[in-house]
Amino acid sequence: MPALPERLARWLAEGAQGEMVWMAERADQRASPRVLWPEVRSILVLAMSYQPESDPLALTGMHDRGAIAAYAQRRDYHEVLKGKLKELGGYLSAKAGRPVKVFVDTAPVMEKPLAEAAGLGWQGKHTVLVSREHGNWLLLGAIYTAAEIAPDAPARDHCGSCRACLDACPTAAFPAPYRLDARRCLAYLTIEHAGPIPPEFREALGNRVFGCDDCLAVCPWNKFAAETAEARLAARADLAAPPLADLAALDDAAFRARFAGTPVKRTGRDRFLRNVLVAIGNAGDPGLLGAALARLDDPAPLVRGMAVWAAARYLGPAEMAALHARAAPRESDPHVLAEWRRALDPDPVPETTAA
Repeated sequence: MPALPERLARWLAEGAQGEMVWMAERADQRASPRVLWPEVRSILVLAMSYQPESDPLALTGMHDRGAIAAYAQRRDYHEVLKGKLKELGGYLSAKAGRPVKVFVDTAPVMEKPLAEAAGLGWQGKHTVLVSREHGNWLLLGAIYTAAEIAPDAPARDHCGSCRACLDACPTAAFPAPYRLDARRCLAYLTIEHAGPIPPEFREALGNRVFGCDDCLAVCPWNKFAAETAEARLAARADLAAPPLADLAALDDAAFRARFAGTPVKRTGRDRFLRNVLVAIGNAGDPGLLGAALARLDDPAPLVRGMAVWAAARYLGPAEMAALHARAAPRESDPHVLAEWRRALDPDPVPETTAA
Protein backbone atom coordinates (compact mmCIF):
# COMPACT_ATOMS: atom_id res chain seq x y z
CA MET A 1 0.00 0.00 0.00
CA PRO A 2 2.62 2.55 -1.03
CA ALA A 3 0.11 5.39 -1.54
CA LEU A 4 -1.49 5.04 1.90
CA PRO A 5 0.82 7.36 3.91
CA GLU A 6 0.40 10.13 1.35
CA ARG A 7 -3.40 9.74 1.18
CA LEU A 8 -3.69 9.74 4.96
CA ALA A 9 -1.44 12.79 5.35
CA ARG A 10 -3.45 14.73 2.78
CA TRP A 11 -6.76 13.85 4.45
CA LEU A 12 -5.46 14.93 7.85
CA ALA A 13 -4.00 18.15 6.44
CA GLU A 14 -7.46 19.05 5.14
CA GLY A 15 -8.89 18.63 8.65
CA ALA A 16 -11.44 16.18 7.24
CA GLN A 17 -11.17 14.02 10.37
CA GLY A 18 -13.02 16.66 12.40
CA GLU A 19 -12.75 16.05 16.16
CA MET A 20 -11.29 12.56 15.75
CA VAL A 21 -7.92 13.67 17.09
CA TRP A 22 -6.71 10.10 17.45
CA MET A 23 -6.51 9.85 13.67
CA ALA A 24 -3.61 12.31 13.69
CA GLU A 25 -2.02 11.40 17.02
CA ARG A 26 -0.87 7.97 15.79
CA ALA A 27 -0.88 8.62 12.06
CA ASP A 28 2.55 7.02 11.62
CA GLN A 29 1.30 3.73 13.05
CA ARG A 30 -1.88 3.96 11.00
CA ALA A 31 0.07 4.49 7.78
CA SER A 32 2.59 1.70 8.43
CA PRO A 33 1.76 -1.58 10.21
CA ARG A 34 5.42 -2.13 11.09
CA VAL A 35 5.53 1.13 13.00
CA LEU A 36 2.64 -0.16 15.11
CA TRP A 37 4.28 -3.57 15.59
CA PRO A 38 7.80 -4.10 14.19
CA GLU A 39 7.47 -7.90 14.29
CA VAL A 40 4.55 -8.07 11.84
CA ARG A 41 5.25 -9.95 8.64
CA SER A 42 1.73 -10.80 7.46
CA ILE A 43 -1.74 -9.44 8.06
CA LEU A 44 -4.95 -11.43 7.87
CA VAL A 45 -8.09 -9.34 7.39
CA LEU A 46 -11.45 -10.89 8.15
CA ALA A 47 -15.01 -9.70 7.70
CA MET A 48 -18.44 -10.42 9.19
CA SER A 49 -21.71 -9.51 7.51
CA TYR A 50 -24.32 -7.35 9.18
CA GLN A 51 -26.60 -7.23 6.16
CA PRO A 52 -29.94 -5.73 7.32
CA GLU A 53 -33.11 -7.77 7.00
CA SER A 54 -34.95 -4.89 5.26
CA ASP A 55 -34.13 -1.66 3.45
CA PRO A 56 -32.66 0.80 6.01
CA LEU A 57 -33.90 3.74 3.95
CA ALA A 58 -37.49 2.79 4.83
CA LEU A 59 -36.74 3.87 8.41
CA THR A 60 -36.01 7.45 7.36
CA GLY A 61 -39.64 7.84 6.31
CA MET A 62 -40.95 6.91 9.77
CA HIS A 63 -40.82 10.42 11.19
CA ASP A 64 -42.07 9.64 14.71
CA ARG A 65 -39.45 6.92 15.15
CA GLY A 66 -35.68 6.89 15.36
CA ALA A 67 -33.51 5.44 12.63
CA ILE A 68 -30.48 3.61 14.03
CA ALA A 69 -27.71 2.48 11.66
CA ALA A 70 -27.97 -1.20 10.79
CA TYR A 71 -24.67 -2.19 12.43
CA ALA A 72 -25.70 -0.56 15.72
CA GLN A 73 -28.94 -2.55 15.97
CA ARG A 74 -26.77 -5.54 16.82
CA ARG A 75 -24.41 -6.64 19.56
CA ASP A 76 -21.29 -4.52 19.69
CA TYR A 77 -19.14 -5.87 16.89
CA HIS A 78 -15.96 -5.08 18.81
CA GLU A 79 -16.84 -7.83 21.30
CA VAL A 80 -18.26 -10.34 18.82
CA LEU A 81 -15.56 -10.07 16.18
CA LYS A 82 -12.66 -9.73 18.58
CA GLY A 83 -13.62 -12.95 20.34
CA LYS A 84 -13.62 -14.84 17.07
CA LEU A 85 -10.31 -13.29 15.97
CA LYS A 86 -8.66 -14.21 19.27
CA GLU A 87 -9.74 -17.80 18.80
CA LEU A 88 -8.36 -17.90 15.25
CA GLY A 89 -5.24 -15.97 16.22
CA GLY A 90 -4.51 -18.43 19.01
CA TYR A 91 -4.76 -21.31 16.56
CA LEU A 92 -2.45 -19.57 14.06
CA SER A 93 0.07 -18.73 16.75
CA ALA A 94 0.18 -22.31 17.98
CA LYS A 95 0.44 -23.67 14.44
CA ALA A 96 3.21 -21.31 13.27
CA GLY A 97 4.98 -20.86 16.58
CA ARG A 98 4.93 -17.10 16.04
CA PRO A 99 3.17 -14.32 18.01
CA VAL A 100 0.03 -12.55 16.81
CA LYS A 101 -1.90 -9.39 17.66
CA VAL A 102 -5.64 -8.93 17.12
CA PHE A 103 -7.34 -5.62 16.26
CA VAL A 104 -10.99 -4.65 15.80
CA ASP A 105 -11.29 -0.90 15.29
CA THR A 106 -9.54 -0.13 18.59
CA ALA A 107 -6.00 0.56 17.36
CA PRO A 108 -4.42 2.66 14.59
CA VAL A 109 -5.10 0.11 11.85
CA MET A 110 -6.38 1.05 8.39
CA GLU A 111 -8.71 -1.92 8.03
CA LYS A 112 -10.30 -0.93 4.72
CA PRO A 113 -7.11 -0.46 2.67
CA LEU A 114 -5.73 -3.65 4.24
CA ALA A 115 -8.92 -5.52 3.34
CA GLU A 116 -8.60 -4.30 -0.24
CA ALA A 117 -4.97 -5.45 -0.37
CA ALA A 118 -6.08 -8.83 1.03
CA GLY A 119 -8.65 -9.25 -1.73
CA LEU A 120 -11.81 -9.03 0.41
CA GLY A 121 -13.20 -6.14 -1.64
CA TRP A 122 -12.43 -2.62 -2.73
CA GLN A 123 -12.98 0.78 -1.18
CA GLY A 124 -15.94 2.25 -3.00
CA LYS A 125 -16.47 5.87 -3.89
CA HIS A 126 -18.04 6.31 -0.43
CA THR A 127 -14.74 4.97 1.07
CA VAL A 128 -16.48 1.88 2.53
CA LEU A 129 -15.34 -1.61 1.60
CA VAL A 130 -17.50 -3.19 -1.11
CA SER A 131 -17.58 -6.93 -1.81
CA ARG A 132 -18.97 -8.58 -4.94
CA GLU A 133 -20.38 -11.35 -2.72
CA HIS A 134 -21.49 -9.41 0.39
CA GLY A 135 -22.23 -5.88 -0.76
CA ASN A 136 -20.94 -3.22 1.65
CA TRP A 137 -22.45 -4.56 4.89
CA LEU A 138 -19.17 -5.77 6.37
CA LEU A 139 -17.47 -5.41 9.75
CA LEU A 140 -13.69 -5.76 9.61
CA GLY A 141 -10.98 -7.03 11.91
CA ALA A 142 -7.28 -7.82 11.49
CA ILE A 143 -4.78 -10.33 12.79
CA TYR A 144 -1.14 -9.20 12.68
CA THR A 145 1.25 -12.13 12.73
CA ALA A 146 5.01 -12.51 12.81
CA ALA A 147 4.67 -15.52 10.51
CA GLU A 148 5.32 -15.26 6.78
CA ILE A 149 2.12 -16.09 4.85
CA ALA A 150 1.74 -15.98 1.08
CA PRO A 151 -0.45 -12.99 0.17
CA ASP A 152 -3.73 -13.11 -1.75
CA ALA A 153 -4.19 -10.97 -4.82
CA PRO A 154 -5.61 -7.49 -4.10
CA ALA A 155 -9.19 -6.71 -5.10
CA ARG A 156 -10.02 -4.66 -8.18
CA ASP A 157 -12.35 -1.65 -8.17
CA HIS A 158 -15.75 -2.46 -9.68
CA CYS A 159 -17.56 0.84 -9.08
CA GLY A 160 -17.29 1.89 -12.72
CA SER A 161 -19.27 5.03 -13.53
CA CYS A 162 -21.79 4.48 -10.71
CA ARG A 163 -22.11 7.35 -8.23
CA ALA A 164 -25.25 6.28 -6.38
CA CYS A 165 -23.54 6.46 -2.99
CA LEU A 166 -22.26 9.99 -3.61
CA ASP A 167 -25.63 11.27 -4.76
CA ALA A 168 -27.47 9.67 -1.82
CA CYS A 169 -25.53 11.55 0.87
CA PRO A 170 -27.91 13.98 2.64
CA THR A 171 -25.13 16.44 3.46
CA ALA A 172 -22.80 16.21 0.43
CA ALA A 173 -20.04 14.75 2.61
CA PHE A 174 -18.05 13.51 -0.40
CA PRO A 175 -16.07 16.38 -1.98
CA ALA A 176 -14.96 13.92 -4.65
CA PRO A 177 -15.23 10.17 -5.30
CA TYR A 178 -13.20 8.15 -2.78
CA ARG A 179 -12.90 11.14 -0.42
CA LEU A 180 -14.97 11.69 2.73
CA ASP A 181 -15.18 14.91 4.74
CA ALA A 182 -16.21 13.55 8.14
CA ARG A 183 -17.23 17.02 9.32
CA ARG A 184 -20.26 16.82 7.00
CA CYS A 185 -21.07 13.14 7.55
CA LEU A 186 -24.19 12.35 9.59
CA ALA A 187 -22.58 9.19 10.97
CA TYR A 188 -19.72 11.29 12.34
CA LEU A 189 -21.99 14.09 13.57
CA THR A 190 -24.35 11.78 15.44
CA ILE A 191 -21.64 9.58 16.98
CA GLU A 192 -18.17 11.17 17.19
CA HIS A 193 -19.04 14.88 17.30
CA ALA A 194 -19.24 16.09 20.89
CA GLY A 195 -21.05 19.42 20.60
CA PRO A 196 -24.43 20.53 19.27
CA ILE A 197 -25.35 19.38 15.79
CA PRO A 198 -24.38 22.32 13.53
CA PRO A 199 -27.52 24.23 12.49
CA GLU A 200 -26.83 23.77 8.79
CA PHE A 201 -27.07 19.96 9.12
CA ARG A 202 -30.05 19.59 11.45
CA GLU A 203 -32.81 19.32 8.88
CA ALA A 204 -30.71 16.90 6.80
CA LEU A 205 -30.38 14.67 9.85
CA GLY A 206 -34.09 13.82 9.62
CA ASN A 207 -34.87 11.07 12.12
CA ARG A 208 -31.40 9.50 12.13
CA VAL A 209 -30.56 9.22 15.83
CA PHE A 210 -27.39 7.12 15.46
CA GLY A 211 -25.38 6.85 12.27
CA CYS A 212 -26.51 6.97 8.66
CA ASP A 213 -26.92 4.12 6.16
CA ASP A 214 -27.91 6.11 3.07
CA CYS A 215 -24.71 5.73 1.03
CA LEU A 216 -24.48 2.05 1.97
CA ALA A 217 -28.09 1.18 1.27
CA VAL A 218 -28.07 2.41 -2.35
CA CYS A 219 -25.00 0.45 -3.46
CA PRO A 220 -25.97 -1.83 -6.38
CA TRP A 221 -23.62 -4.55 -5.16
CA ASN A 222 -25.91 -5.19 -2.17
CA LYS A 223 -28.24 -7.16 -4.42
CA PHE A 224 -25.80 -10.06 -4.34
CA ALA A 225 -25.56 -10.13 -0.56
CA ALA A 226 -28.90 -11.82 0.17
CA GLU A 227 -27.64 -15.25 -0.87
CA THR A 228 -24.38 -15.07 1.07
CA ALA A 229 -25.27 -13.67 4.50
CA GLU A 230 -26.26 -16.85 6.34
CA ALA A 231 -23.73 -16.13 9.13
CA ARG A 232 -24.55 -12.47 9.56
CA LEU A 233 -24.71 -10.71 12.91
CA ALA A 234 -28.37 -10.76 14.00
CA ALA A 235 -30.28 -7.56 14.83
CA ARG A 236 -32.36 -6.75 17.89
CA ALA A 237 -35.99 -6.20 16.95
CA ASP A 238 -36.50 -3.48 19.57
CA LEU A 239 -33.85 -1.30 17.93
CA ALA A 240 -35.27 -1.30 14.40
CA ALA A 241 -37.54 1.76 14.78
CA PRO A 242 -37.95 2.86 18.41
CA PRO A 243 -40.48 5.67 19.09
CA LEU A 244 -38.80 9.06 19.47
CA ALA A 245 -40.97 9.92 22.48
CA ASP A 246 -39.67 6.85 24.33
CA LEU A 247 -36.05 7.66 23.47
CA ALA A 248 -36.39 11.28 24.62
CA ALA A 249 -37.55 10.12 28.05
CA LEU A 250 -34.40 8.08 28.79
CA ASP A 251 -32.30 9.07 31.77
CA ASP A 252 -28.74 7.79 32.02
CA ALA A 253 -29.62 4.53 33.77
CA ALA A 254 -32.45 3.74 31.34
CA PHE A 255 -30.23 4.58 28.37
CA ARG A 256 -27.50 2.23 29.58
CA ALA A 257 -29.99 -0.55 30.21
CA ARG A 258 -31.72 -0.19 26.85
CA PHE A 259 -28.55 -0.12 24.76
CA ALA A 260 -26.39 -2.47 26.83
CA GLY A 261 -24.09 -4.52 24.63
CA THR A 262 -24.65 -2.37 21.51
CA PRO A 263 -22.45 0.28 19.84
CA VAL A 264 -25.01 2.96 20.80
CA LYS A 265 -24.07 2.75 24.47
CA ARG A 266 -20.50 3.91 23.79
CA THR A 267 -21.70 7.30 22.51
CA GLY A 268 -23.43 8.11 25.78
CA ARG A 269 -26.90 9.27 26.73
CA ASP A 270 -26.39 13.01 26.23
CA ARG A 271 -25.15 12.84 22.63
CA PHE A 272 -27.84 10.32 21.82
CA LEU A 273 -30.64 12.50 23.21
CA ARG A 274 -29.17 15.46 21.33
CA ASN A 275 -29.78 13.47 18.15
CA VAL A 276 -33.24 12.37 19.28
CA LEU A 277 -34.31 15.97 19.90
CA VAL A 278 -33.13 17.06 16.46
CA ALA A 279 -35.20 14.21 15.04
CA ILE A 280 -38.20 15.38 17.08
CA GLY A 281 -37.76 18.88 15.70
CA ASN A 282 -37.74 17.44 12.19
CA ALA A 283 -40.72 15.14 12.71
CA GLY A 284 -43.42 17.76 12.18
CA ASP A 285 -45.61 15.91 14.68
CA PRO A 286 -47.19 18.20 17.34
CA GLY A 287 -47.70 15.13 19.50
CA LEU A 288 -43.92 15.09 20.08
CA LEU A 289 -43.75 18.68 21.37
CA GLY A 290 -44.24 17.52 24.95
CA ALA A 291 -41.19 15.25 24.68
CA ALA A 292 -39.09 18.25 23.66
CA LEU A 293 -40.50 20.54 26.36
CA ALA A 294 -39.74 17.94 29.03
CA ARG A 295 -36.04 18.16 28.17
CA LEU A 296 -35.76 21.95 28.52
CA ASP A 297 -34.73 21.38 32.15
CA ASP A 298 -32.46 18.41 31.44
CA PRO A 299 -29.25 18.27 33.52
CA ALA A 300 -27.14 18.11 30.33
CA PRO A 301 -26.58 21.41 28.48
CA LEU A 302 -26.20 19.49 25.21
CA VAL A 303 -29.70 18.10 25.65
CA ARG A 304 -31.24 21.38 26.82
CA GLY A 305 -29.89 23.23 23.79
CA MET A 306 -31.34 20.77 21.31
CA ALA A 307 -34.64 20.80 23.23
CA VAL A 308 -34.81 24.55 22.63
CA TRP A 309 -34.28 24.03 18.90
CA ALA A 310 -36.86 21.25 18.75
CA ALA A 311 -39.48 23.30 20.63
CA ALA A 312 -38.92 26.28 18.35
CA ARG A 313 -39.81 24.08 15.37
CA TYR A 314 -43.35 23.85 16.76
CA LEU A 315 -43.91 27.10 18.68
CA GLY A 316 -44.04 30.73 17.60
CA PRO A 317 -41.84 33.58 18.94
CA ALA A 318 -44.35 34.62 21.61
CA GLU A 319 -44.63 31.09 23.00
CA MET A 320 -40.86 30.66 22.94
CA ALA A 321 -40.45 33.99 24.72
CA ALA A 322 -42.70 32.74 27.52
CA LEU A 323 -40.64 29.58 27.84
CA HIS A 324 -37.47 31.63 27.82
CA ALA A 325 -38.72 33.82 30.66
CA ARG A 326 -39.09 30.71 32.77
CA ALA A 327 -35.77 29.10 31.79
CA ALA A 328 -33.44 32.11 31.38
CA PRO A 329 -32.78 32.89 35.06
CA ARG A 330 -31.31 29.40 35.57
CA GLU A 331 -29.35 29.10 32.31
CA SER A 332 -25.63 29.86 32.07
CA ASP A 333 -24.32 27.51 29.37
CA PRO A 334 -23.20 29.54 26.32
CA HIS A 335 -24.38 26.94 23.79
CA VAL A 336 -27.85 26.76 25.30
CA LEU A 337 -28.05 30.55 25.46
CA ALA A 338 -27.08 30.69 21.79
CA GLU A 339 -29.94 28.30 20.96
CA TRP A 340 -32.35 30.56 22.86
CA ARG A 341 -31.13 33.59 20.92
CA ARG A 342 -31.71 31.80 17.62
CA ALA A 343 -35.13 30.60 18.76
CA LEU A 344 -36.25 34.08 19.83
CA ASP A 345 -34.89 35.77 16.72
CA PRO A 346 -34.78 33.13 13.97
CA ASP A 347 -34.20 35.72 11.23
CA PRO A 348 -31.71 38.22 12.62
CA VAL A 349 -30.85 41.25 10.52
CA PRO A 350 -27.29 40.84 9.18
CA GLU A 351 -24.76 43.28 10.54
CA THR A 352 -23.51 45.89 8.07
CA THR A 353 -20.17 47.58 7.95
CA ALA A 354 -20.13 51.35 7.80
CA ALA A 355 -18.50 52.83 4.73
